[in-house]
Order: sequence, then structure tokens, then C-alpha cells
Amino acid sequence: MDTESLRNKCAACYRQFNKKEHLVEHSKISFHSAHEPMCGVCGKHCRYFESLREHLIGPLPKLECARVFSARGCNLCLTILNGPNAVRSHRQTCQFSRKNLGSPSDILSGMSNMSINGCGRTRGPQAFALGCKMVGGGSDGSLDICAKVCLIDEDKRIIYQAFVKPLIPVTNYRYETTGVRPEYLRDSNAMQLRDVQKIIQDFLCNGEPIWKIRSSKGTGKPRILVGHGLDHDLDCLGMEYPSNFIRDTAKYPPLMKTSKLSNSLKYLTQAYLGMRNLNHKSEEVSTATDAQNRNKNNLSSWRQSELEKMTPNQLLAISRSDYYCWCFDSK
Repeated sequence: MDTESLRNKCAACYRQFNKKEHLVEHSKISFHSAHEPMCGVCGKHCRYFESLREHLIGPLPKLECARVFSARGCNLCLTILNGPNAVRSHRQTCQFSRKNLGSPSDILSGMSNMSINGCGRTRGPQAFALGCKMVGGGSDGSLDICAKVCLIDEDKRIIYQAFVKPLIPVTNYRYETTGVRPEYLRDSNAMQLRDVQKIIQDFLCNGEPIWKIRSSKGTGKPRILVGHGLDHDLDCLGMEYPSNFIRDTAKYPPLMKTSKLSNSLKYLTQAYLGMRNLNHKSEEVSTATDAQNRNKNNLSSWRQSELEKMTPNQLLAISRSDYYCWCFDSK
């Protein structure tokens, strides 16, 4: 590789280009940022944690990185630590977290706490995790109906939980997985869906009307909503929530498979729950809710001639991710 190509090496993924203009175009569409999973040895950025795992312990790993990782890396969260003693102590914490966060509400609570250490916290909880239990409706019992809802905060405290009175007859209670019995959904035990909607919305919006949150004119600091497959949960609850305040483990790019498919919550818990302790540099990002602003890379605001004068590190410094991170930058 000639000297010119080496100067055109991406500072994030280390791809090399023959011309500077090719590196600039790569930077515009790659959305490299501080939020990406990064190798603790060589500093390479990866789009997915699965890619980082392959880089460290895959069938064809980066040899030097694999050597360091085997000596002082955590195979649960892929963190590189200072030495063998630090690794042993850290693994106990990761295994403890994985072993003791077994129920859906506990798992999502652990997820809601990911990567917020050191990022600055306002008074009160910044995030709530939502989990729903679905029973079956319709002639074959395949139609999902929300029968129970649970909202918890970052410290795994139950903020609100209730059984929800179904709007249509239940034909399959799915007791083996839901634990819901017919008597739980009777009038004396279950709440009306509209009342559940209002209570949850009040918690999430922090006392402000939803229209203020959507328009970014509110001052009450709405909460981040964490969950797995939240589109489905919110749809079954008949609710909406602005996308810039949602962190969905099923759609968070670093947690997805390299084929851009979602991993199951069970797999994510077993493989990556320890990463809730990871920190990274925060970024200034727009809280706009429309797709155009959300997916606009910061490089697009610069002239092509200005970008081609920048070093690879400077290009990386002004690049932004195309997803909302767990670190609450959007707050």
C-alpha cells in the first residue's frame, strides 16, 4: 500500500482508500462515532458487538488483539481490563448480573442502566423499562392482547404494574409463559386500558402533555423508554412515544446481528448484559424526531473541499451515529 493510501485510512474501521475523496464518501455513509463498539486493544470501531466478538475471538481473529484479550479480556462484555486480577473481579460482576436478572422486568431494568455511568444524571430516574404480558385472542388464540404491564426504574424498583382488562374475549391465556389466569382479568382485579395508558404516559412524560414532547418545547425532561420489541408493546397498549426517547434492545444497531436482524432478549442477556458498565464519550445530537434530521450525518453540513483537507481523525471527530445511544446524549 502506497503512502497516499495509508493517509486515506479510516480512523474508525481502518479501511484504506486510494483517494481522499473516497474516504470522505465512506465517512458520510458509515456514521462512525464514539457510540460504536470498539476494540480495547487496537481501537478499531465495529458496527455490531457480534463483529467485535469475531474480531477478538472469532475463527479468524486479529492475532495481537486476540492474544491480549485471552489474557485480560471479559468474554461476556468484551472489555479489556488491566490484568488477570481485574478480569476475575470483573467476570464475577458480569456473571452475577446475568445470573440474577432473570425475569423480563429485571432484564430490562439492567438494560435501562446501560452506559449511563458518568454521563451526568438529572434528579429522579432518567429511564423507565416497560414490559408486557400478552394473552391470546381470536379464534386460534394467536392475536396478542396486553394482559399485564410493568414499569420499572433504573434501580429495578417497580414504579407501576397492573393487570389490563382485555377489550376482546381471551381465547388462550398462555399460562405457561404469562402466569395469567382468568380471574386476574376480571373487573375487580384488572384496570381499563384507557386508565393504564394515562398512568404510563404521565410517568414517561414527567407531567407534560405528549404534544410538547413531540415538538421539543417541553421543559419537564421526559423519560427514556427502554424495552425489547417496544413497537409491539406500545401498539398493544394503543400508545405512541417519540422515537428519540426510545431505546429498544431489538432495534439498537450494536446489539443486532451482522445481518441486521434482531437478537432475542434471552441471548442479549446472556451475552452482553455486562456492557451496561461501559462508558464512552458523549456527543451533541439533535432531538429532532423526523427521519431526515435523525439520519443526517454531521459531515453533510461541510463542503466537500473542506472535508478533503481534513485528516482521518478529524473526519471521525465530526461524524455522528445514525441511531440514539443508551448514554442519553439526546437529553
